[in-house]
Amino acid sequence: MHFTRKLLGPVAVLAAILIWPGPGVAQAEEAQDNVPVSVEKTRTEKLDGYFLELKRLSSPNPAKRVADNIWSEWRRSGSATADQLMAWADEAMRDKRFFIALDLLDQVTVLMPDYAEGWNRRATLHFMMDDHSKSMADINRVLELEPRHFGALMGMGAILSQAGKDEAALAAYLKVLEIYPAMREAQTRVGELADELTGDEI
Repeated sequence: MHFTRKLLGPVAVLAAILIWPGPGVAQAEEAQDNVPVSVEKTRTEKLDGYFLELKRLSSPNPAKRVADNIWSEWRRSGSATADQLMAWADEAMRDKRFFIALDLLDQVTVLMPDYAEGWNRRATLHFMMDDHSKSMADINRVLELEPRHFGALMGMGAILSQAGKDEAALAAYLKVLEIYPAMREAQTRVGELADELTGDEI
């Protein structure tokens, strides 16, 4: 699911953007609790390579394939326990058992405070629960850990836009396009907000 014009269905849209799964997640090998430093360096190098490629691509379909690879890497926690908690939280969110999901994601953030996707998932949940202040707090934590997290930036833009802070929302979407130039949802929102802000000035 993607962002639509005028942010129709914002809860479902933001959930899709913030937890967009990479390909083959269900088939991924179970991560170990202790990931060697060398493996982490390799993962960082892979992400850096993906982001360089993503920035060069102007066609949406090839860019989305690279973005899927990035999401796949982001979802790797390095902890089998955290992975299981995330899976249970996903199931609870799908069933709209939000407080159960919140308890599970709270455990993830305590267990692995440097795992950006745990905070990102909780940001999505807070948004779905209409708690935008807590969602924004979690988004800020995601961006501290991974400033290139275009999913979190899209969520930030959505929250700011709904709050009527169009200039700040536009800045968030423009940041997305610096990282992921071919993302159509961000392109659309930039165009809409630029038109609205220009109209306000006339």
